[in-house]
Amino acid sequence: MIRQTIACLFVLICALSCSKNNSGTKTTTTTSDTPDASASSFANGADVSWVTQMEASGYKFYNSSGTQEDLFAILGGLGINSIRLRVWVNPSGGWCNTADVLAKAKRAKAAGMNIMIDFHYSDTWADPGHQTVPAAWAGLDFTGLMNETYNYTLAVLDTLKAGGITPTWVQVGNEVSNGMLWPDGEASLNMKNFAWLVNCGYNATKAVFPNCKVIVHLANGYDNTTFRWLFDGLKSNGASWDVIGMSLYPTTSNYTTLDAECLSNMQDMVSRYGKQVMICEVGMEEDQPTITEAFLKDIIAKTKSVSGGLGVFYWEPECYNNWQGYGLGAFGSNGEPTAALSAF
Repeated sequence: MIRQTIACLFVLICALSCSKNNSGTKTTTTTSDTPDASASSFANGADVSWVTQMEASGYKFYNSSGTQEDLFAILGGLGINSIRLRVWVNPSGGWCNTADVLAKAKRAKAAGMNIMIDFHYSDTWADPGHQTVPAAWAGLDFTGLMNETYNYTLAVLDTLKAGGITPTWVQVGNEVSNGMLWPDGEASLNMKNFAWLVNCGYNATKAVFPNCKVIVHLANGYDNTTFRWLFDGLKSNGASWDVIGMSLYPTTSNYTTLDAECLSNMQDMVSRYGKQVMICEVGMEEDQPTITEAFLKDIIAKTKSVSGGLGVFYWEPECYNNWQGYGLGAFGSNGEPTAALSAF
C-alpha cells in the first residue's frame, strides 16, 4: 500500500509519537529483524564511511604483509567486527548518500560484520558546532521538520532492508551535544523540540527494525556536565533511546586523564538512566601508533568494565597520506595498518 505523509503528534505527557497517519496505511512489517552478524560480542568497531570515495580517488589498501586486499577483509583480520557508516541527505558528489551507504553496508555484511547507521540529518558534517538543516528541508516549520525526520529515516532504513541489510544500531543524529536541525532543534533553545526530533528518528527506526538499538551520540565523552544536562532534558521531555554514545579524541599527553573521566561518565550514564553506553568515535595522531595502541587498549578495557558497555569504534582508521587533511587515521603512508589497530 502507498505510504502517506507521516504525522508527528503531540501527546498529553509531553512525549512524542511519530507514527503513520492510520487512514488506509499499514505499518512496516519485518519478517526477520535479526542483525546481519552476531551482536552478542563486544563491538570492535571502525567507521569507514570514506572508503568508497578514497577508492574512487585511487587509494589502495594493503594488509600487514604488504598484499593489496579489500579494506573490510583487512579490518576483519585485525579483529574489527563492526562497521559504522554515516548517511547524509543530499551530499555533494553523492558520497555518503543512501545508495553509497547501502553499497558499503553490503560489503560489511559480506565480511560478517555488525553495522551501525549514523544519521547526520544534514547534507554535510553534523557536530557540536554544525547542525545544518538539509537544503531540501529549509523553510519548513517544525511540524514539517518532524515529518521529514521520520519519513527520511524510514526511507533510508527501508532501502537498507530491501537490500538485505539489518543494522544492529542506528544513531539518531551525530554529536548532538546541543541538539540537531538548528535552530528549531537546538537543545539550549528548545529541548522539547529536540526530544521530539529524537523520537521521530527512534520511532521510524523501530517501525522498520524493532530490535535495532537506537543511539543518541554526544561529543566529548569525558564531559559529564553536558551529558547530564542533555539526557536529563531528553528524559524530562519524553524522548526514547536505547544507547548513549560518546566521542573521545584525546591527545597523546592527556589520554589517561580523559579515559578515566570517560569511564566515570559511562558509569554515571548507566546508573542515572539505565541505558547501555558505547564509544562511537575515537582517534589519535596517525604518526603516534604505539601511543594510540596504548590508548585504545585502555579505553577498550574501561568500556568493557562498564555494565552495559557495548563497544569502541575507531573513526576512519583507513585514512593515510593526509586524506582530506585528516591526521588521525591508523594506516601508514604505505597503505598498511599501523600498530595502533593491534589493540583490537
